[in-house]
Amino acid sequence: MIGKAVLTVLLATCAGSALADTPPVDHVAVAGLQAPAKVIVDRWGIPHIRAGNVHDAFFAQGWNAARDRLWQIDLWRKRGLGLLSASFGPSYAAQDRAARLLLYRGDMAAEWASYPAEARDEAEAFVAGINAYVGQIAAGHAVLPKEFVLTGTVPDRWSADDVVRIRSHALVGNLADEVERARLVCKGGTPFLTLHRRIEPAHEPRVPAGLDPCSIPADVLDAYLLGTRGVSFAPGPLAQAGLPDTVWAENLDRANQQEGSNNWVIDAAHSATGRPILANDPHRAHGVPSLRSVVDMAAPGLHIAGAGEPSLPGVSFGHNETVAWGLTIFPADQEDLYVYETSAEHPGAYLYQGQWEPFRVVHESIAVRGEGPRDVELAFTRHGPVIHRDGAHAFALRTVWNEPGGAGYFNASWLYRADKWADFTAAHNRWSAPPLNLVYADTHGDIGWRPSAFIPQRKGWDGMMPVPGDGRYEWQGMMPGPDLPEIRNPAKGFVATANALNMPRDWPFETRPITFVWSDPSRIDEIEARLSAKSKFTLDDMTALQTDTTSRLALRATALLNGLETDDADARAAVALLKGWDGNESADSAPAALAEVWLASHLVPITAHAVATGELAKALEDSGAGAVIDWLARGDARLGGDPAATRRAILVASLAEAWRDVVARLGADPARWRWGDLHLAQWSPAILPRVPVGERGQWTVGPLGVGGSGSTPMATWDARNAYNVGGGASVRMVLDVGAWDNSRIINNPGASGDPDSLHYRDLFPLWAAGRTVPFVWSDAAVMAAADRVIALDPAK
Repeated sequence: MIGKAVLTVLLATCAGSALADTPPVDHVAVAGLQAPAKVIVDRWGIPHIRAGNVHDAFFAQGWNAARDRLWQIDLWRKRGLGLLSASFGPSYAAQDRAARLLLYRGDMAAEWASYPAEARDEAEAFVAGINAYVGQIAAGHAVLPKEFVLTGTVPDRWSADDVVRIRSHALVGNLADEVERARLVCKGGTPFLTLHRRIEPAHEPRVPAGLDPCSIPADVLDAYLLGTRGVSFAPGPLAQAGLPDTVWAENLDRANQQEGSNNWVIDAAHSATGRPILANDPHRAHGVPSLRSVVDMAAPGLHIAGAGEPSLPGVSFGHNETVAWGLTIFPADQEDLYVYETSAEHPGAYLYQGQWEPFRVVHESIAVRGEGPRDVELAFTRHGPVIHRDGAHAFALRTVWNEPGGAGYFNASWLYRADKWADFTAAHNRWSAPPLNLVYADTHGDIGWRPSAFIPQRKGWDGMMPVPGDGRYEWQGMMPGPDLPEIRNPAKGFVATANALNMPRDWPFETRPITFVWSDPSRIDEIEARLSAKSKFTLDDMTALQTDTTSRLALRATALLNGLETDDADARAAVALLKGWDGNESADSAPAALAEVWLASHLVPITAHAVATGELAKALEDSGAGAVIDWLARGDARLGGDPAATRRAILVASLAEAWRDVVARLGADPARWRWGDLHLAQWSPAILPRVPVGERGQWTVGPLGVGGSGSTPMATWDARNAYNVGGGASVRMVLDVGAWDNSRIINNPGASGDPDSLHYRDLFPLWAAGRTVPFVWSDAAVMAAADRVIALDPAK
């Protein structure tokens, strides 16, 4: 941890003489700071905070988060707490009501008691730093970000409770999948559930006794999706801004989210450095500014560095002086939709265990810009918020985020002072949401993995469909953390995760279900093959693997073409182009362009209509490409009386359509096709419709053509099948454990949310090229990389 003597010298440099190679120093007086502190901004915009005490380190982090990202974090808070209408008008009232349904409403003392003893003080200091910057704006000592000017609004002040009460960013999952599956069964789709999604391990989903799948309405999740999505500013007056459309939405709908991630750790014996290496690249929806921020912060008793969401104190993944940790989504089922019988004879109640139990009703007032406050009614059952009602039923969400200790990513605070494997295990036992594969490495040489989450225990039901809320389907607490598996110092020298099935083969899924829906194994298969291919790995090897564009999913698909013959000229041309292709989806690849258009837009819907008709076929158009490829590869009997003939017809028709599609997009000469000409990275902030047309270019990042797809280790998944890059790894991090100054990172597109800042987009071309920048840690390396120093002085 940073020593007091070194800290004194570092802080003293703020007042030192201006040498030719000394970065400029700006002095800022800040109310609420206990002692002088520094924010050292390196040439890549990464802040390195040096403070005289832990309070001031978190205070400076909050102050700097507001300096770099005030509009972003203010919007996050207003969205999460249901306060949008006060700033933006009546069109946001429905979103505010939905957001308030999803807030944590439990006991706050129990909530804070779920985290380390220091966590509340650190959160208090963090929000005090934000509020100090907001106060400087109000006093005219700092500039109000442009977005507030464009919307005629001002930033709000925060409380520490805001940080943990907002839960709708936590990426718990399964609700939309449950609904989709039940509605598929209603349409007669039971035989096609494994075509719709890969179900692993083998399992027959069961319709819960008492559930009529046809009772689930199409709009049952409208309030849930509205309460968990980003904020939109649709074209036209603010009063017309309502639900996000496909152009201006900050994030993809939760029902269609493709969140994932890669992480791995290799031991010292397999590392060319002689030390463990930890690599992590979480995948989320891309945006401007970046979803995450990067920070290095130190004070006596604490030194952590890594990445997290800018609205949260500390870091979500990264390292301290001894321990490094990384995360990917472990897709545990943490949500259930409960269906209740209601009756006009018993208004305000639902049937539970044979009795009519009253809804708990909360009345709240929503402030609305331009008009008086609106009173809204929020209803709750014993299981959670009521998100939909119709004539005969009510529907409520049960989710782990309603439990104390369920704040998204906040349990990373257990790792800030971790020193050994036992501390990692203690953090694992406390982890709640989102559900994660946590990988670990330390300077003692230990490496390992734990799947970490609040996982509801369901006895006698699998969680794959909505359930009656009459008392028959209750959670039996959470799976104890020690019951979940661990890998520590494996003989093969590494452990890797990529959201795919990675539980032990003997895990009793039928009696202790976790989930049956995992990511396709294409990414993890490629990662594990690469990590098994050499005896020693360098840091360069790790960054190269993070940007590997090999698609094993595409190779599984093209393997179906072996021996395929057809008279269709377009299908023949497609087969010829894909024959012998190595699956590398580089930006300059013609086969990649054809393969991705085929897989994303043609193979699945043509398969759906080959095996079904009407509404069922339409529903199956949303099937996963991996599941469809599996069906075709094994010649599933449900393909009809002659599975081989059906498969051939599907392949010929879908290839011919895909060929014509790419010709229409890229021209008739396949020698000129490039995947990167379709697969463009270009993003704009949600506020763009409010920006004057002539200034919008300054706010937009890109375009640049990139390689990869959702099935490659360098995940660059498509947005709504438009082929442009909707998500992937905004942060890529490689840590040299113990020699931290050798570590590398990238945070796309840059550190700042200010479109006039150099750091708004400076990392974007490096990210697109698969490059990283130094992520230095030691005081000497930080000062050598410094571009600017902000000296924070306590206001007198």
